[in-house]
Amino acid sequence: MVERIVAGQWISGPKVDDAIRIIRRFNRYKIRSIINCLGEEYENKELVDGAVDEYLDVIKRIKKDGLLADIAVKPTQIGLLLGTKPFYRNYTRILDVARRNGVFVWFDMEGYQFVSRTIDSYIKLGKSNAGICIQAYLKRSEVDLRRLLKHNATIRLVKGAHRVGGVMFYDDEGTTRNYYALMDYLFKHGKRFTIATHDSKIIEKAIGLNKRYKRDVTFAMLMGIRDNYAEELAKRVKKVSMYVPFGPDWFSYSYRRMKEVSNVKLILRSLFGG
Repeated sequence: MVERIVAGQWISGPKVDDAIRIIRRFNRYKIRSIINCLGEEYENKELVDGAVDEYLDVIKRIKKDGLLADIAVKPTQIGLLLGTKPFYRNYTRILDVARRNGVFVWFDMEGYQFVSRTIDSYIKLGKSNAGICIQAYLKRSEVDLRRLLKHNATIRLVKGAHRVGGVMFYDDEGTTRNYYALMDYLFKHGKRFTIATHDSKIIEKAIGLNKRYKRDVTFAMLMGIRDNYAEELAKRVKKVSMYVPFGPDWFSYSYRRMKEVSNVKLILRSLFGG
């Protein structure tokens, strides 16, 4: 199965110790990591409670082991589908523990049906130790970005791996053009943000823009795709992060990534380097 082969490249393993082993290697190159516990769209309270507990344990491990690492949480993992009250409770609990342990929390963006609720929740509850993901493939993202920056949000800009008709750019060229536009807006109006891409042209453009605007910029990638490039990039820029997922729920993550047309190149890089 191709998905399982790719998963072996893109996912650190089933346990948090697998992720930590990878993170230590990246940390040697002064590359931070963004740890994600795989799983999404939980409608069962036991699964939600288990995910929250796992993230709290990961936060404590980051602190205990002295790792250069943040965490990335999917809202539907921690109760978004159970209702506002349990979601807000879990959201603030994770942020409070993360703040006490000096860990930054990213809220990942999921499918289109969750975008508005995720942004609204972040604006209402987001704190100084939290950031949010914006997906360039969505036509609405320019409006969302402008709104978030008015609230001093910390943004991680990605192309996006979810697909839904009518609200997205249908080809990779359209998504890439929008990525450049959103990135340009970030440099002009943002202060602290992350450019998440494996595209060397976008990265070089961002490096050039930062010479002009002097922002607090991090460059982020997915583990297992261009690791060698990330190590070289870390010698040139101040901040590089690697997204490191772990957990047994690997199929949805791998399959969604593979559905992106642009990720044909990423799969080849994962398997054969480059």
